[in-house]
Amino acid sequence: MSKRKMADKNEFRSILRIGDRDVKGETPIGHALTRTKGVSFMFANAITKVLKLNINKQAGEFSQKEIEQMEDVMKNPVKYKLPEWIYNSRKDVEDGQDKHMISSDLDLKQRFDIRRLRKLRTYRGFRHSRGDKGLKVKARGQRTKSRGRKGKTIGVVRKKK
Repeated sequence: MSKRKMADKNEFRSILRIGDRDVKGETPIGHALTRTKGVSFMFANAITKVLKLNINKQAGEFSQKEIEQMEDVMKNPVKYKLPEWIYNSRKDVEDGQDKHMISSDLDLKQRFDIRRLRKLRTYRGFRHSRGDKGLKVKARGQRTKSRGRKGKTIGVVRKKK
């Protein structure tokens, strides 16, 4: 089947919206799903397996109904029996549930988690609060001898003759 017939049949879209993100229609659906914040390559792969989709098919070839199904899997992975290890918020502190969050919900959850760590005065919370005041303090144990010197000049300066 030629591309022209396929475009007429399925209405190829050059730009489409998946999970609060605009995606180019030429992108394979496996990569297009990963553009959404909170969806990793493994999670995108699981979505295509559950819905029995071709992972290499272009995103613009999918109908609006199929895209809504993909978004439903992103928001409710428990309903589609995806394994718990693939979720990004397991054993939540507030209710102990395994959840998966995307886009703005994920940002909000992360902000609340950091705020909770600061309030509890944990070491990680302390490091996060030090980083907010303009100091370049790493919060997750990164090494700082050779990296993280943004804005500082490094190197040998020769004396002028």
